[in-house]
Amino acid sequence: MSDADFLSAAIAEARLGLSEGGVPIGAALVVSGAVVATGRNRRVQLGSAIRHGETDCLENAGRLPGSTYARATMYTTLSPCHMCSGAILLYKIPRVVLGENATFLGAEELLRANGVEVVNLDSAECKALMDAFIAAHPEVWNEDIGEEP
Repeated sequence: MSDADFLSAAIAEARLGLSEGGVPIGAALVVSGAVVATGRNRRVQLGSAIRHGETDCLENAGRLPGSTYARATMYTTLSPCHMCSGAILLYKIPRVVLGENATFLGAEELLRANGVEVVNLDSAECKALMDAFIAAHPEVWNEDIGEEP
């Protein structure tokens, strides 16, 4: 399967999150060509401060040995923020594939500076999801990224 195929699992999570009233960001953790876990931004749904797509995905993966993370790729519909990038670095995930970074540029340079391969697929579908959400719910988006409206 290709990066675009695995990103589709993250996009499905983003769409599910949107249908639940949340921010449409999804993630998938892939190891050795298999999706191990998926997740979505569930800050709104759970009243959580930390359940971004990537952190939700890691939570859903459960406890894994370090050797599993060392072979993993994190697929995410949006450039990972500093919190999510920190989790990626903590677990030594060597590769991140993102859907887009036009609506939000996260900590990609931090990831690269620490040896993580970062691939941007520049997905029009991911960008359209975020553009529509930000236009409709700017207050929720600003809260999600720690900004004031």
